Amino acid sequence: MSPTLLPARCGPGGLRGRHVAIIFFSFFAVIFVVNGAMMYSAITTHTGIVSNEPYRKGLHYNERIADDERQSKLGWTDDVTIDRDGRVAIALVADQVRPVTGMKLVAQIGRPSTNRFDSRLNFRETAPGQYEAQAGLLEAGSWVVALEVRMDANAADPIYRMRRRLWLKQ
Repeated sequence: MSPTLLPARCGPGGLRGRHVAIIFFSFFAVIFVVNGAMMYSAITTHTGIVSNEPYRKGLHYNERIADDERQSKLGWTDDVTIDRDGRVAIALVADQVRPVTGMKLVAQIGRPSTNRFDSRLNFRETAPGQYEAQAGLLEAGSWVVALEVRMDANAADPIYRMRRRLWLKQ
């Protein structure tokens, strides 16, 4: 004797057309609600803008590459330290041995995720190749230091640039 297939039952009346329609429309309603929530989140959060004036910066991209090549030919290395009191110290050395003296250093220090705490630092040379500036009291956490070195205060373009992310412990 062969087994007989019985119709699937969904309650006392079985699975009917309206049940299928409700399941179908419920499925798509959930999809639309989730997509709407994701679209709202995407529109109201980070804009995606990474830099100001990206088109203008793109036009000068080859100049930036040439500047980087010039900077690497200098053979300079830097060492950056910060402490809780806000003292930012930078040591510049040429060819691993000679201190770089007599330069004008200007830096920006701030948090990587916001510009609310950004401040501009003007460094003074405290020893040959040793430059210091005071940023004020700094909280623990991640900080970004962006440095530009010029021959003198009137020089238009920096000869050395550095951007370093530092972690200040408790």
